[in-house]
Amino acid sequence: MIVIRPERLVVGDGTPARHGVAVVVEGSSITWIGTVAELARLPDTAVVIDAPDSTLMPGMIDAHVHLAYDGSPRPIDYKLATLSRSYPALALEAAHHALETLRSGFTAVRDLNAPGGVVLALRDAIARGHVPGPRIVACGQGLSVTSGHMDKGGWADHVVQRDVNAPCDGADGFRRGVREQVKRGADCIKINLCGGSSRDLSRPYKQEMTDEEVVAAIDEAHRLERHVAAHTSGGPSVTMAVRAGLDSVEHGHWIDEETADLMAERGTFYVPTLLVNEMNFEIGRDALGGSDDSWAWLDRCREDKWGSLERVRRAGAEIVVGTDAGFMVPHGRTSARELELLVQGGLSPLEAITAATSTAARLLGIEAGSVRVGAIADLVLVPGDPTRDIRSLQATETLRVWRDGREVRA
Repeated sequence: MIVIRPERLVVGDGTPARHGVAVVVEGSSITWIGTVAELARLPDTAVVIDAPDSTLMPGMIDAHVHLAYDGSPRPIDYKLATLSRSYPALALEAAHHALETLRSGFTAVRDLNAPGGVVLALRDAIARGHVPGPRIVACGQGLSVTSGHMDKGGWADHVVQRDVNAPCDGADGFRRGVREQVKRGADCIKINLCGGSSRDLSRPYKQEMTDEEVVAAIDEAHRLERHVAAHTSGGPSVTMAVRAGLDSVEHGHWIDEETADLMAERGTFYVPTLLVNEMNFEIGRDALGGSDDSWAWLDRCREDKWGSLERVRRAGAEIVVGTDAGFMVPHGRTSARELELLVQGGLSPLEAITAATSTAARLLGIEAGSVRVGAIADLVLVPGDPTRDIRSLQATETLRVWRDGREVRA
């Protein structure tokens, strides 16, 4: 038995923090919550953790990661990693990234593309207790049209890749692609709906999948009881996909009012991944390279993402924390910055925490994200008050983290 007596408790459902309460954990579950005065006499074996001026909250959830990649600032490294490392090597690196994520207070993640079955195997190894890590919901490989966002060229004709990505063409091709990922064991499906375009910055997006392909992929995934996430930029293709039943819009730099209202009406989640956009400018053009046109597009992204976030928030659609960790973003140690950026974009600290806990859990379809009797004991104890200063979540070395009732050791 573990008894945690924090200064304040954040349940994770958006309600204000509670004070003067104790939380009892037995095994992997929360078995009692009440005031300290109501706490019964404890057995001698109970471990009591008194945490004055600290906040107990649910473990956070990052709904957009790539565990098989290391967050290198050079995009070329993202491509080369899959060709220069064996799948066992990538799996070992992914296990390291998963543990770093867990130590940083994120007790669950959704992985949205990895080569082969690397992250699917890691998910199962963690679930069996073979290696430590967060709960993983994984798509396997993202589905992209040939030459699309996740099937880009740039390789010599004699280079042959296998199982690095999942190119599909035509409605039947996407149905087959969904079935193949489900056969591998995918928990969800990712499609690459549209990408950026620097040809005309008044329309900085281009549709990659046809309407028929989008409808087929979503219909087949839902028939097989998988939710669908879509890499998006913006524009009419996103509106069309939301109408077709898309479950989560990833990135979505250009979301207009019509689409935001439709997302709220249809229950479509928004995962804005603000941090990865900021990383472009923190890393800088000297390190990243790129043309004048591509940097003009990134500048436009950086400016317009705040408007999209505000429109989605105002419409009442549900916002979820996702960082894109693995792609220019290191795993774990910087992830809580996404919550700070959400606050910068207009959410309250409590709303940002909810976006990283119970709302994210609903998107992933997992029993997590709240501190309540009967819930799994995925918990974070934070010095200070993140409902006042969201940046306190970034002091990862000061956090205490429990996964399934077991404290994660550094």
